[in-house]
Amino acid sequence: MLSDIFVPFGFRTENSLIWAGLYVYHGIILKSKPHSRPYMVSLQKNWWHICGGFLISDEFVMTAAHCRKNSSVLTVVLGAHDLKKSENSVRFTVESYHQNPDYTIRSFHNDILLLKLEKNVQLNDNIKWISIPAEEGNIEAGSVCSIAGWGSLAAKGKGSNHLMETNVKVMNNMECERKWGKEDFSTSQMMCVHGDGGSCDGDSGGPLVCGDTAVGVTSFGDPDLCNSLKLPEVYIKISAYLSWIKDIIKKFN
Repeated sequence: MLSDIFVPFGFRTENSLIWAGLYVYHGIILKSKPHSRPYMVSLQKNWWHICGGFLISDEFVMTAAHCRKNSSVLTVVLGAHDLKKSENSVRFTVESYHQNPDYTIRSFHNDILLLKLEKNVQLNDNIKWISIPAEEGNIEAGSVCSIAGWGSLAAKGKGSNHLMETNVKVMNNMECERKWGKEDFSTSQMMCVHGDGGSCDGDSGGPLVCGDTAVGVTSFGDPDLCNSLKLPEVYIKISAYLSWIKDIIKKFN
């Protein structure tokens, strides 16, 4: 049974814990080559995929703060491609959760969360971390980047067992602000994209990858459609949080 509670530009669904309401006509549309994105994480609750995430070091995973609803205990699954098969995937317990202190459930501002794993990850061909920006900056409008996830393939549809991927194009930030409004969209901490496919229910927390660097965290979109040009998908800009990220990681070194 679903319990949907309306929130600005989104829905919260008890079964998926997706607060961003990322429903689309077309989700992430291309099947990823197995283990071609070894940084990808499936965040699970009671063995149920609820969000994406990505490995940024041998002990930290980055995701969206809204993925951890009601202080839920999450399990990190690394090395997965087909969620129906164990393959060589590994499950990790989260030792501690580090939500950005300025995040609140009333909006998606500062929607970023770091997960400190209980033990360090043993890297291999199927499990590797991805770089994040070294300094603050904006991605040029028109840049072609990519997203991936196990989310729904169609509006309000079922999730994919296989990791899917698609290319998207970065939009001009002022255009994003005009479409969403200044209250919902912050040009200093967010960016938006559009493409032939896009994020859907279950893709929140996954990375926006430009080149070989994760530059954004999947956050929110149109409550009725994903991949909507009217209200394009919004990503938290990682480079805006570098000082906070470094401070958290430094505590454990």
